[in-house]
Amino acid sequence: MSAAHPVLFVATRKGAWLFHGDADRQCWRIDGPHFLGQIINDLVLDPRDGRTLLAAASTGHLGPTLMRSTDLGAHWHEAATPPAFVATADSSGRSVKHSFWLEPGPASEPGVWYAGTSPQGLFRSTDGGDTWSPFSILNDDPNFREWMGSEQDGTPDGPKLHSIQIDPRNPQHFYIGMSGGGVHESTDGGRSFTALLDGLAVVEGFPLDQPTFHDPHCVRLCPGLPDRLYQQNHCGIYRLDRPATRWQRIGENMPAEVGDIGFPLVLHPHDPDTLWVFPMNGDTVWPRTSPDGKPAAYRSRDGGATWQRQDVGLPAEQAWWTVKRQAMCADAERTPGLYLGTTSGEVRLVRDIDNDVAGRRILLIDDILESGKTLRFVRELMLERGATGVDIAVLLDKRMRRQGTLDADFVGFDCPDYFVVGYGMDVGHAFRELPFVGIVKGDA
Repeated sequence: MSAAHPVLFVATRKGAWLFHGDADRQCWRIDGPHFLGQIINDLVLDPRDGRTLLAAASTGHLGPTLMRSTDLGAHWHEAATPPAFVATADSSGRSVKHSFWLEPGPASEPGVWYAGTSPQGLFRSTDGGDTWSPFSILNDDPNFREWMGSEQDGTPDGPKLHSIQIDPRNPQHFYIGMSGGGVHESTDGGRSFTALLDGLAVVEGFPLDQPTFHDPHCVRLCPGLPDRLYQQNHCGIYRLDRPATRWQRIGENMPAEVGDIGFPLVLHPHDPDTLWVFPMNGDTVWPRTSPDGKPAAYRSRDGGATWQRQDVGLPAEQAWWTVKRQAMCADAERTPGLYLGTTSGEVRLVRDIDNDVAGRRILLIDDILESGKTLRFVRELMLERGATGVDIAVLLDKRMRRQGTLDADFVGFDCPDYFVVGYGMDVGHAFRELPFVGIVKGDA
């Protein structure tokens, strides 16, 4: 994303969409659908030219392929040679079910891309994603093939190679994650790999020293501190500071009732101590829903030592969805926006304030004060960030709906226990433009 023209890329099981935003990230123009009806597993912009897009597509009867655009999605062309395993004489070799992870190479290698597939395979392109070939020893090494397990041992959509993380200082140095198969590091351009499993848990009853049973969900290399990695694993949240080789389980500092199981992990673009995760229900049946149906992101600003719940704007209850590993990202702004794609089909933007409030007295203005949950959170956040004081002004105060103690300093009118609309208040996104406050009756 650029500050002047942010673009959010959304890949779904029904196609792809591009959301073009203004500089304030307030207004968005929708471009799409692209590839309507096709499964798009990943959609990535080349940050080196700002124009080239690659889409990992599963096209029904035509099978898996990659689509390329060199004009930000205005026109698309299929890759001349998509990722494919080397054919064997007896037809016993593997076949790519779909490409899952796309990763642009470093700035020093324009045109280079990497792809991780299902089943686990690693591929490389040197011409902007048009032609691909197997890369490194990984695809055919007997040890790796054993660690990958069978195609029935992985996730519901098949086992996969993902989280290709390239050291910006040295393109010969990179990390990969395999579900299953663990986290591995190469320092010689893929000619050899070292497993990084120390400190990681596995499902109870399986041996710790066997890569087969390790299941990293998402591994991230810090943009400004490439000797630090974070990992959201099937069994917790971890941090690794090189040259150490033992992962530290920072997820143990999460609230016990929430746990540290989930899929995505997002890093702050400028602060290596700040990261976000999105926990899900970690019960043995793995329903892939938010804990207790109450979704929330959790942010740490100290490398995982402490965590803060962030749920303002998200449903308070009965929201039985979660966020998968590639469906959560941040832009590159000084105060980044956080973007979520939910398993219920929604796209959400969570953004912080852009101004420094330290040493200032803050006035919070809202249309209506009901439970007080949102205003209480914002008031505490402002004080935490050094505000000298926080006052609250509301047009309407519905005291009978309050949860906990919170009073407004300035109130326009006390509001009876009615569902009201107008002056920015709405029901189902309707009636917010009314120039008066009205009461909703019946099924309106």
